[in-house]
Amino acid sequence: MKRLNLALGLLGLLVATPSLSAEITVWDWKSGDPLNAAYYDSVKKNFEAAHPGTTVNYVFQPHDQFYTLLGTALASGSGPDLIMLNAGAQLVARTDALVPLDTAVADLKSSISGWPDFSGTDGKIYAIPLSIQGFVAYYNKKIYADAGLDPEKPPTTWAELVKVCDAIKAKGNATCFSLGNKEGFGIELWFSSIAATEWTAQEQADFTAGKLKWSSPQVRAVLQSWVDANAAGWFPAGANSTPKFPDEYEGFMRGDSANSVGLISDVGNWKQFDDFMQPENVGAFRMPSPTIASDKKEGDPQFPVTGGIGYGVNKASKNVDLAIALDKEFAAPANQLIFFTDAGAIPANTAVDTSGLKSPSGKLIFGWMKTSEAPMAYSDATAREVEELHRQSQLLLNGTETIDQAVEQLDKVQAEARK
Repeated sequence: MKRLNLALGLLGLLVATPSLSAEITVWDWKSGDPLNAAYYDSVKKNFEAAHPGTTVNYVFQPHDQFYTLLGTALASGSGPDLIMLNAGAQLVARTDALVPLDTAVADLKSSISGWPDFSGTDGKIYAIPLSIQGFVAYYNKKIYADAGLDPEKPPTTWAELVKVCDAIKAKGNATCFSLGNKEGFGIELWFSSIAATEWTAQEQADFTAGKLKWSSPQVRAVLQSWVDANAAGWFPAGANSTPKFPDEYEGFMRGDSANSVGLISDVGNWKQFDDFMQPENVGAFRMPSPTIASDKKEGDPQFPVTGGIGYGVNKASKNVDLAIALDKEFAAPANQLIFFTDAGAIPANTAVDTSGLKSPSGKLIFGWMKTSEAPMAYSDATAREVEELHRQSQLLLNGTETIDQAVEQLDKVQAEARK
């Protein structure tokens, strides 16, 4: 009888005890894109198979609202287990809420590049890099030919770019550049692309350290190029009411603009343009600048490159170890190859085989990454400076503020943010 009672007791305990299970919630702005579906499905399938009883839950958030929504969640001590983050300022601004990953990723250090871009000011790693990001100018070869331009000879100097824009404007069928700046994102690409060639390596370093003020001649000149290009009619009307993603790039692909300062990885990039416009109609060039830094060469522009996106682990997660394991799954070579093949995401994991690349513009970019990389200036500012830059860029496009007024306000924000 005692044995029977013991057996019944154990049975009751087993029935009352729930099966071990966990749900890992992931916030991002990529999982809702059909282009990325195979990548996210592969990560989920592989991870759940390796961790029975664990479920991966993707929560897609709109990019233009992502950091606002995330800030609210983190402030309440909650939020997702795994958080997608842009390298640089956006990550650095949130390291207090993230788990340092140095020990956990020791086995990945040699196979993944871009770790400094996903590290905090304390030097610790806070996210695993997934992609490499950069900005180049793409152009529509048909529009160039229609305007009497040689579609195989894109501009390499500012003077040549002015001639290109003059020819496009004279033809009257398209604007010279596409632009979507509703969220202020347009200035990020323009600012960093011009600074890449216009600033010396020391000036880039000084800007990163907060020693180069926004009111300095070097930074003012970059903002002035934005104002001058708009005054010259290079941008479409209504840019401040046009979302960058996807409207700006959809307009470029339709032929509304001859050129577009786009990304090199996973969206608004060579892969997306090739798929829509056909590879033979898509060209790429490194954005020239009005003046050339003393350590650069005329006709050989540089282009800004940094870490793209990565996932960080929320300190408030109840399943930190599982979240770290999922973070590693996102960066696994087999999954990263899908991301590269389907979306053109340039993988941070160097074990991914990209030798099958056939895109002419994609091949150019991979070659430039070996010879012409420069820092990405906007991502080296603080998150508060970037937010203010967004606002000031819109006011400058509208003509409601002058350069003097813009840099005065940006200087104030820089001083406050870097105390």
